Amino acid sequence: MGDCKSWVIRGGRILDPVNGRNMGIGDLWIADGRVSPGSSSLPPCTGVVDASGLIVAPGLVDLHVHMREPGDEDSETVATASVAAARGGFTTVVIMPNTRPPLDSAIAIRAQINLAEKCGMVRVLPAGCITSGRKGGEVADLAAMAKAGAVAFTDDGTTVPGRRVMRDAMAQAAALGLPVLDHAQDHGLAADGVMHDGKFSRRLKLPGIPFEAETEIVKRDIELAGETGCAIHIQHVSAAETIPLLRDARGGGLAVSAEVTPHHLFFADEDVVAGNGLYKVNPPLRSRKDRDALRTAAAGSLFAAFATDHAPHALARKSRPMQEAPFGMVGLETAVGATYTTMVKSGLLPPETWLDMWTRGPCGVLGMAFHGLAAGAPADVVLLDLESGWMVDARKMVTKSPISPFEGCRLTGRVVCTFLNGRVTWEDGSGRVDMRG
Repeated sequence: MGDCKSWVIRGGRILDPVNGRNMGIGDLWIADGRVSPGSSSLPPCTGVVDASGLIVAPGLVDLHVHMREPGDEDSETVATASVAAARGGFTTVVIMPNTRPPLDSAIAIRAQINLAEKCGMVRVLPAGCITSGRKGGEVADLAAMAKAGAVAFTDDGTTVPGRRVMRDAMAQAAALGLPVLDHAQDHGLAADGVMHDGKFSRRLKLPGIPFEAETEIVKRDIELAGETGCAIHIQHVSAAETIPLLRDARGGGLAVSAEVTPHHLFFADEDVVAGNGLYKVNPPLRSRKDRDALRTAAAGSLFAAFATDHAPHALARKSRPMQEAPFGMVGLETAVGATYTTMVKSGLLPPETWLDMWTRGPCGVLGMAFHGLAAGAPADVVLLDLESGWMVDARKMVTKSPISPFEGCRLTGRVVCTFLNGRVTWEDGSGRVDMRG
């Protein structure tokens, strides 16, 4: 989008989890795709961004994105998801392997990386399958996928049912030094459930998913983390009963981390409109008690990261009644507003910690270095307006599946401009970006 070789971002409040955190109001310089220590070396064709009144921060990192390509291009493509990510302030995303065919081989991993590089809108890091075909029976060739560029392993969307298979996979992942991202759900307990098992599921006469479907797998895999030394990351935590399990694991020195999604922090099962598949997610939106417990746990630094679990589905399928609609909702374009509103505007988190959970925290889960806005670091930068409220209008979304339960919600916090390697990948049209190059 932006072809200038250098930029000056003027007059913003620089917020960096690594380098001084809240660094005050100042200018940030970019040259040749990297953060520059000063303006003396910038050429005369430098582009200018007016960042007055805005936060200037490192680009956001999302550990949990479904791009749907290959196999479900009617719901999303790598190209459309990349634009949605840039609009959401993300410069790096980890993509899930439950495509068709799944990302369960080195060939598939390389193909996905090549596809994303052609788009060039966001840095895409693929996760490889734990098991061949995501069928749960045989551990995939993890070493080959790691060599091809996989940064983690998961059968997200399904859970490895067998303890022995999961243990073998975790032992191999530990030897490779890569984490396992764990979709923790006992499918026998979840059965045909479509929402949280509670008074609202009974009122709506819909089959419920009990919290034990999550906690039983979390218990198992925490035990396996202790046995294998594998770093395991629990995805999309939904249940209050999972929180003490995570706290005990961390207290015991195990390499166990977890994420929480914007929608599990924002909504509860009481928000589910009868028959509306928009609210159908896996794991489900649980009770207000669970939602409030997740907020409190996030405020207490239990979660390493926020993650969107961006899971688009074509309108024709997602508009079906709840028992027929697929699980999942879009999240990239509402992530900043939803998490800032629930966690910072409410007073539960300071802005610095909130930003840490979208940047340094996710990198830590992956074992990746995070350099923030240090001189010489890749110029992955996001400009944020954290003062203005806005109304979610799905018609303005750029995802290929612009249908969201956040429709009509008023949020605080939005993205004004995103840079990837010093190139503008998104700007909101407000006139703040002057591409003089």
